[in-house]
Amino acid sequence: MTALNVALVGNPNCGKTALFNLLTGSRQKVANYAGVTVERKEGRLITPGGRSVRLLDLPGAYSLVATSPDEVVTRDICAGRYKGEPPPELLVCVTDATNLRLHLRFVLEVLALGRPTVMVLNMMDAARARGLVIDVERLSEALGIPVVEAVAVQRTGAQALLSQLDAALPPAPHRRTVDRDFHADVRILLRDCVSRSSPQTEQLEDRLDRWVLHPVLGLVILFTLLFLMFQAVFSWAQPVMDLIDAGFASLGHAIQMVLPAGPLRSLLVDGIIAGAGSVVVFLPQILILFLWILTLEESGYLPRAAFLLDRFMAVAGLSGRSFIPLLSSFACAVPGIMATRTIQHPRDRLVTILIAPLMTCSARLPVYTLLIGAFIPNRNVAGIFNLQGLVLFALYLSGILSAVIVARVLRSREGRQEHPLLMELPAYRIPGLRNLALGLWQRARIFLSRVGTIILSLSVLLWALSSFPRPPAGASGPAIEWSIAGWLGHAMLYVMAPIGFTWQICVGLVPGLAAREVAVSALATVYAVGSDEADTASRLAPLLHAQWSVATALSLLAWYVFAPQCVSTLATIRRETGSWRIVAVTATYLFGLAYGASFVTYHIAVMLGGGLA
Repeated sequence: MTALNVALVGNPNCGKTALFNLLTGSRQKVANYAGVTVERKEGRLITPGGRSVRLLDLPGAYSLVATSPDEVVTRDICAGRYKGEPPPELLVCVTDATNLRLHLRFVLEVLALGRPTVMVLNMMDAARARGLVIDVERLSEALGIPVVEAVAVQRTGAQALLSQLDAALPPAPHRRTVDRDFHADVRILLRDCVSRSSPQTEQLEDRLDRWVLHPVLGLVILFTLLFLMFQAVFSWAQPVMDLIDAGFASLGHAIQMVLPAGPLRSLLVDGIIAGAGSVVVFLPQILILFLWILTLEESGYLPRAAFLLDRFMAVAGLSGRSFIPLLSSFACAVPGIMATRTIQHPRDRLVTILIAPLMTCSARLPVYTLLIGAFIPNRNVAGIFNLQGLVLFALYLSGILSAVIVARVLRSREGRQEHPLLMELPAYRIPGLRNLALGLWQRARIFLSRVGTIILSLSVLLWALSSFPRPPAGASGPAIEWSIAGWLGHAMLYVMAPIGFTWQICVGLVPGLAAREVAVSALATVYAVGSDEADTASRLAPLLHAQWSVATALSLLAWYVFAPQCVSTLATIRRETGSWRIVAVTATYLFGLAYGASFVTYHIAVMLGGGLA
C-alpha cells in the first residue's frame, strides 16, 4: 500500500520537530535538499489503524511570502511545485497554543493554498497552565478544517493527530489569495475561540525573564552556563573515555596475540585500531557538548540569550540574530553557517559566515584534549576549578574574542548601521528526554559514520604512506623517516619550522584538511609505526610530552584556534555564498591568523623557558 505523504509545517519554536520525533522516533533520515543547504528530515510511521505515513518535517517559516532559503523550500513544497519532492497529500500545520496571535496568521496563509490541512494545537499543557481556554470545536468550524490538540513532549501526546491520520482526508479548504491582510481574521478568531481564566504561569515566566534578560545578571547567568559547559566536557566524560580507550587497547592486544608480526598486523593494530580508536575515544566529550546546546535550545533559553547579547554583538557590528548561528558553530561550523539563512540583512549574514569558523567546533576537541592532557597539569585552581578545564575555556574564549575583532574590522568600512532585533521569545519548557536522546543519537551516528568512512580511510592511507617505502638495509633512525609521509613532513618544515612544528605534526596536518579530528589519529598512526604496544592511543600523550617542547604544544593549540582545516566548512561557505572568492578570502585570513598566532605563541613560550622537550 502506498504511504500517505504528509508534511509538517509551522513557525519556528512551535514544537514541530518535537512532534516529528514523537511520531517517527528513530525511523528518520536527515539530509539536504538537492542543490541547497536547507536541511531535509523525512520519517516513517504506521498509525494505530495500520496506515503507512511518509512524514516530512519542513523548515520553520514565519510566512509563505518567503524571505529566506528555508521559507522558499517550505513554500514550494506546500504548494506542490518543488522539483524532486512529491506534492503533500496532507498539510499538518503545527501551532503553539500559547501564542496563537502569531501562529494563526500563518495557518490562514497555509489554508490559502487550498490543500487538505489539519491544524495541531501543540503545547496544550502549557496553554492550560497559563489559564488559556481554547474552544477547539468552534475554532475548527471557523477555519473549516480539523483541529486537534497535542503535547509533543509527552509519550501519548499525539494520539488525536494519529486518529486524524487514520481518518479520511479532510476536504480542501476554499482557496484564497495568499497576500491578503489576515490580521483582522486573526483578531476575530482570538475573540471568538480563546479566553483566559488565570495568568499565574505567565507571571512566573515574567519573573524568570526579569532575571534571565537582566542586562547584568543575565550576562552572569549566560557566561556561568557556558563556563560550566566547558568544565563538564572534561569532568563528566573522562570515566567513559577511559573505558573506550581500554576497549580499543584490549582489541589491539587480542589481534597481536593472534596474528604474526608483519604488514597485516601493523595495518590492523597501528593503522585501523590506533587511528579509529584515537578519535572514537573523544565521542563522550562531543556528546556532552551537544547535550548542553540541545538542552539550552529545547528549554527556550537560546532566543533569550540572543536577545540578551544583542548589545554585545553590536560591538562586532552585528545583531543578536548572529548569536544562534555562532553558538551552533561550537558544535560544527557547517550547521552554524547554514543557520545564517535566518539573518535577513545580507552584510550581517556574510560577516557571520566569515567568522563562524572561529568558533571552536567539536572537531577541535580531540586535538585540544590530547594536548591539554599531555602538557597541562590535572590539578585544581582555587579548590574548585580544574586547570585543564580553564585552559579549554581560554581556548574557546580566544576564538570568540578573535571573531569579535574580525567582525568589527569587516564592518568598519560601512560605518555604524542599526538593525533592530525583533524576535519571538518562546515559552520556557522542560527539555524532553526523548528529543534530547534522539538529538544525541543523530549526532553520534553522524560522528561514527565519519569515523567509519572518512577517518578510517584516511587512517589506512596514512598508515600506507607512513610504512612505505621500507628503509634500506642498514639505515639508521625511525623507519617512518624513509617513507612518503616522512618525506612530506620534512618538506613542510621549511614553512612550519618557524612556528615550532615538528615533521610529525606536519604529517598530521595534511589529512586534517578533510576533518580536523583526523589529526589525532594521524599522530597516533605516525607514532605507532614500528610499535609493538597494543594501547598506542593511550600512550600517545606521554610520547608527545617526552618528544615535544611546551612551546611546540602551545603553538599547535594556537594554530587550531584559527586553522581553516576543514574542507566541509569551506564547501558550505561556497554553497551558501555562491562565491569562490569568499572561500579564498576565508581560507587566506584564517591561515594568516593561525600562522601569526602560532608564531607569537611559540616564540614567547621559548623566551619564558618552554622551548625544551
